[in-house]
Amino acid sequence: MVHGDPQSSGPETIVRIRGRLEFKCLLDSRDALQMQKEISRTFETLHSQVKSESCIFTVCNSPIIIWPNRGVCATPEEITPNTSCEELQQWIPTNEHESVGKRAVKRKSKKSPATSVINLCLMMEVTKPGPLPAPVLSRNVHKSRFLSTTLPIDCVIHTTCNNTIKAAFELLLEALTHQLHEMEKVMLQHMKGANLLLPEPLHFLLPDSKGLVTVVYPAGVPDSQLEMQRKELHQQYELPNERPYFKRANAYHFPNEPYKDGYLRNPHLVLTQPSLDNGKVYLVQGIYSYYHYMQDHMDDNGWGCAYRSLQTICSWFQQQGYVERPVPTHKEIQQALVDIGDKPAAFVGSRQWIGSIEIQAVLNQLLQVTSKIMFVSQGSELASKGRELANHFLTEGTPIMIGGGVLAHTILGVAWSETTGEIRYLILDPHYTGGEDLQVITDKGWCGWKRPDFWDQTAYYNLCLPQRPKVI
Repeated sequence: MVHGDPQSSGPETIVRIRGRLEFKCLLDSRDALQMQKEISRTFETLHSQVKSESCIFTVCNSPIIIWPNRGVCATPEEITPNTSCEELQQWIPTNEHESVGKRAVKRKSKKSPATSVINLCLMMEVTKPGPLPAPVLSRNVHKSRFLSTTLPIDCVIHTTCNNTIKAAFELLLEALTHQLHEMEKVMLQHMKGANLLLPEPLHFLLPDSKGLVTVVYPAGVPDSQLEMQRKELHQQYELPNERPYFKRANAYHFPNEPYKDGYLRNPHLVLTQPSLDNGKVYLVQGIYSYYHYMQDHMDDNGWGCAYRSLQTICSWFQQQGYVERPVPTHKEIQQALVDIGDKPAAFVGSRQWIGSIEIQAVLNQLLQVTSKIMFVSQGSELASKGRELANHFLTEGTPIMIGGGVLAHTILGVAWSETTGEIRYLILDPHYTGGEDLQVITDKGWCGWKRPDFWDQTAYYNLCLPQRPKVI
């Protein structure tokens, strides 16, 4: 479900709240219907907690505490129900050297991304203002089956920086209530005897301005067993049944969260697109990792460029949810070519080059992905391939491996003018040997737009154009 304010205007803001709610339930009965009723009663208790005055939102990395069900009462006192989301963000340090607190409000605003994220933590107040009566303890001893766990709450809403926190938190409470309903449905649907599966909330960014959608899956159930749920979601959001929009690998990665594996994602997004007369830009669709020389403690300088281009392509298929297997290593790529009879056994562990035809074979062998091969007899002919390349990025959207002479590169897009034929190529260069420094990579042209004279005008080239599998 998408939660947002369609009438608000201004730069977009995502408000995200995470936390854990204690789920405690007596399951003494062996009767399935009775156990379902107990589970539903426990969820009713959780609904009451979220709607109670004990519910607290804390703004991460700030001193702000908010009681959303007490008229959006907050501390510090400068925070009021009419405080805008933009003002709330000014209390959050932008880096580790900035102090937390009121001083942050006075900092000069800096250029920020189009979408900003406000992270909140969901908590429950357990103490009450005094005076309190003395506690009374009682002890009853009996055997019972008691389930105690925590539910991983993770809700998001769309709003704008100009919207008030009162309006935003009303949407957030609505989203919390909806998520609890969805979690109850998932737990009951996948209940087997007294065994319960925890719900797992995930967010997906859908095309055509549908925004972020939150889906609750049963944790531990693989994607292969959730195809029916995905079909229902595709129907609900009017999506074509040929791309895996709702596979876990496609879950939205929030801009303020670093990737843990160390690889750069989509470095081309920081580049300025070329301007051509009556030209259009056609780009890779989705997320890929930048693989290049010398990564993973592998010295492949001078021979591994095609392997790295293939790894970038494999990362694209993995991160779009088409495959679950990890990105193959150099040896796994070589072994795949041996397994299909293309290379002798001695090829494994060697430092021999591979080209576009081998890339096509490995994609088919390891990922069951088919590819088209485009042959160009000399580099000067690449300038006339604008229509074919534009159509590939428009329909398939996958990275292209291009090999010519002794070099391999990855093409991530083209800027092409149908009227003039002028063309630019967006190139990801696997020959880079440095660290994962985005500024160096883009400033030095390791990821950048290239003119037709970038190619050797007399060398022949083969291009491997991977095709999307039609899966859901």
